[in-house]
Amino acid sequence: MKCSVVPAGAVTLIEIDRCFAGGSGAEPRRTLDDSGMSDYQRVRLDQVDDWLGDYPGEMRGITYAIGAEQVALTYRRMPQHTGSKGSYGHRHHTQEELYFVISGKLQFKFGDEIIELGKHEAVRVPPGTVRGVWNDEPEDAELIIASIRIDDPSGDSETVPDFWPE
Repeated sequence: MKCSVVPAGAVTLIEIDRCFAGGSGAEPRRTLDDSGMSDYQRVRLDQVDDWLGDYPGEMRGITYAIGAEQVALTYRRMPQHTGSKGSYGHRHHTQEELYFVISGKLQFKFGDEIIELGKHEAVRVPPGTVRGVWNDEPEDAELIIASIRIDDPSGDSETVPDFWPE
């Protein structure tokens, strides 16, 4: 199943109902034993839909594929010259986000400020802050985006046109 996407930038907005209705390829929830241990669900990244479509790189929403009820987790791989620069930024009305760089180096724009984060660095972005991310390096960069899970991510986001001019 392919998700419909808005042209890629800092974040890909998806149509939740269409994208996540149906199977994800994830293993079903399992109860370990009768000792009271919690159910769990396991998923491999290659089982999670790539929201970017034909846009270079990957953006995979692990949240829905794994059935998370409270936490939102997104994986993103960004080749050189992908992201928000020359495009739009976005802000969330209620969601705080954490960005954790797994590999590579990325530029982040928050309001008028630009910072760089390298491998194993993280940044917290509060609600209301306009943001974008860009990979200017020749190597792919990977990051994890974490936040609270909400039922309507598109409804919590606002796109900001011309946020990061080239």
